[in-house]
Amino acid sequence: MSSFDHPMFKPLWVRIAVVAFCFIWAGFEVVSTQSYLWAAIFAAAGAYAGWHLLVKYVPPAPKDAPKGDDAA
Repeated sequence: MSSFDHPMFKPLWVRIAVVAFCFIWAGFEVVSTQSYLWAAIFAAAGAYAGWHLLVKYVPPAPKDAPKGDDAA
């Protein structure tokens, strides 16, 4: 459904910023509007993004990298 191998996510700072934004927004929802449903939604999105962008992330291979045994 989502593509975490997009080149936009290659820099570490972008991945951290996306995850941090979700958790900061969840905190804002609790403190400012006391909307716990939206806070839970953004916290879940932050956890999901954190899992895929920080824990499980594998950078995409360069386009000019050889594939298989063609390098020999």
